[in-house]
Amino acid sequence: MAKHGISIGFSPADLAIHRYFWTGLLLVPLILRDGVADLGGVGWGRGFILALLSGPTQALVAYTGFIYVPFGHGTTIQPATAALAGMVLAAVMLKERLSASRIVGAATIVLGLVVFGIESFATIGTHGVGGDLLFATAGALWAMFGILLRRWQVSGIRIAAAVGMMTILIYGPIYFTFIGTANMLRFGWGENLLQIVVQGLVAGVVPIFLFARSVALLGAGRASTFPALVPGFSLVIGVLALGILPSVAQLIGLAIVLVGFRFALR
Repeated sequence: MAKHGISIGFSPADLAIHRYFWTGLLLVPLILRDGVADLGGVGWGRGFILALLSGPTQALVAYTGFIYVPFGHGTTIQPATAALAGMVLAAVMLKERLSASRIVGAATIVLGLVVFGIESFATIGTHGVGGDLLFATAGALWAMFGILLRRWQVSGIRIAAAVGMMTILIYGPIYFTFIGTANMLRFGWGENLLQIVVQGLVAGVVPIFLFARSVALLGAGRASTFPALVPGFSLVIGVLALGILPSVAQLIGLAIVLVGFRFALR
């Protein structure tokens, strides 16, 4: 839906507001119930940091990447980088054991990412590499988000509510004051409601809650490798919903990355 939105003319800023602002309003009662003084039990300082890593900032970086590079790059590079950075950061910051199979998996994932980088440079140019780096940055932000979830031990629904509240208080005023809704509204209620439902619920609140829960159950390093499911699902959904066929280079890069994920998950 992000790629669809960018393709028809939504800006990354429009999609970010749909992803976090409206669901943030729905979750305000949770903050009020658990206490505004400490942002529903998360803490204002921690809430700001977590929103910076998983909220509108991360979304803006990722959505901007879709402007510069094909669909398959974003749906592979971002989760691959999240898994790679998650493994490394968990080993360094949380002292989680980095087994031989995970090291092999990490090296293989890097090789797959190199394939995508080569294709970007050869077929798109230097701005294509820039798009790939945006997706890599978004993945690294998500990995750091997972590490802090593990360290701070905060429940998933409280995290989702805190990110929504920070979006309302910081990103919302910036968006409505300096960007405005003129571009958003020209697509009509149908497209906007579609983005609100998919971005706000399916891609916004639910993943934050489920990922936070998985980090608590599995540890940050192992939980960070489960975005391995993203490229395969995205490839199938992209073909069915958008008619986007991956290139041979993208299929090769995807296959290498998935092999790396297989070792990393052992």
